[in-house]
Amino acid sequence: MIYREAGQFKTTYADDASMLPLREDRWFIWGLLAVAFIGVPLLANDYWIGAILTPFLIYSLASIGLNIITGVAGQLNLGAAAFMAVGAFSAYNFQLRIPELPLIINFLFSGFIAAGVGVIFGLPSLRIKGLYLAVTSLAAQFLFEWLFTNVEWFYNYVSSGSVTPAPMDVFGIAIDTPISKYLLTLSIVAVLTLVARNLLRSRIGRQWRAIHDMEVSAEVIGIKMAQTKLLAFAVSSFFLGVAGALYGFTYLGSIEAAAFDLHQSFIILFMIIIGGMGSLVGSFIGAAFILLFPIFMSQVMHATLSGVVDQGMLGNLELLIFGALIIFFLIVEPAGLARLWQVVKNKLRMWPFPH
Repeated sequence: MIYREAGQFKTTYADDASMLPLREDRWFIWGLLAVAFIGVPLLANDYWIGAILTPFLIYSLASIGLNIITGVAGQLNLGAAAFMAVGAFSAYNFQLRIPELPLIINFLFSGFIAAGVGVIFGLPSLRIKGLYLAVTSLAAQFLFEWLFTNVEWFYNYVSSGSVTPAPMDVFGIAIDTPISKYLLTLSIVAVLTLVARNLLRSRIGRQWRAIHDMEVSAEVIGIKMAQTKLLAFAVSSFFLGVAGALYGFTYLGSIEAAAFDLHQSFIILFMIIIGGMGSLVGSFIGAAFILLFPIFMSQVMHATLSGVVDQGMLGNLELLIFGALIIFFLIVEPAGLARLWQVVKNKLRMWPFPH
């Protein structure tokens, strides 16, 4: 009874088309932001902030990027980590070769570099789709892994192939602690999530969804296929590029090609499948599930089975249970965990009446 439209009247078209028409949704978002920006820095320790929450935010941003091209526009991409690598190495080289460039502008330019690369690898989507397009994205993955491993200019001729970014600052404020890195990451993710939300509600977002549903029908009603598809690749790659820059600068503290391998691409793909294809909320839920649930499961299993089961067998058992849970969730709700969240919200709106 506390989650109702009843009594919340809208007197203008702008109110009717607002992003969060229910005041309860607005209160929830503002409360969530307050907890993230104020509560977490005050209450969480450095381990939770640096090792769990910061990568969670970065993976959520990467999942949003992949969800735009795969979940919304329907173009299968199996090389998300390759575009993250483009963003990370671009940010490092901008910092190295143009040191006077502000950090935020550096990350934006890195995203634009990744967007340009995404457009190039999106060109085959004008002719092919489905698994054939997936092979093209895999080619990007292998190409950039090789490029950033063997072309020494990208990592400034360091013999190890792993480079460390210089100390960061934003408007003169040093970004050198887990809390400051977390707040920088959170600010960028919050702004880009807002941008993605507005994009998906705009004419461009509706065109992407039309292409996802049926390309022939979308073309018949006047949607320019080449322009719309390439824009989807550009926007998706921009988000992935910024996520890659954050991954190297605020989480790892170093940049190397091995950090953006095919395994990383599949992790991001699993996040959007489990969270919900085409859903921004699902991007966050999927990232939380993939990152946090194995930690929870590991703690529970070590507390209950340690000393009873061999440690090596315990690790394999965790992977088996985690894989079985993923399959279970996909069978129970193929639309992802975001769909379960939507069902819960609908139940709240109808409670206590049956639905």
